[in-house]
Amino acid sequence: MPPTTTIAAGAPVATLINVFTVQPARQRELVDLLVIATEEVMLHLPGFVAANIHASDDGTRVVNYAQWETADAFRAMLETPAAQVHMRQAAAIADQFDPHLYAVESVHHS
Repeated sequence: MPPTTTIAAGAPVATLINVFTVQPARQRELVDLLVIATEEVMLHLPGFVAANIHASDDGTRVVNYAQWETADAFRAMLETPAAQVHMRQAAAIADQFDPHLYAVESVHHS
């Protein structure tokens, strides 16, 4: 079974949450670009686990929730020329973006 997104406290992954602010008329363009970048580049890089692209109902945000085996694997991706091309394209579409690595601290279910 292929790796899947794991949202669990203490999970042994580095979680990227990147919130993009975008003009509603360009939201679909950004979503499509992130999907293509994931399928063409990220899926094939060492340490990639999963990516989930979310589009806000109001059209002004796109969130990339991605996981890497380690923070070092994530940083290595940032140095990959093919990934850099897609990151520059996303930055040109978005008004702002705010990527950070996170650790899941708590999960609650009903």
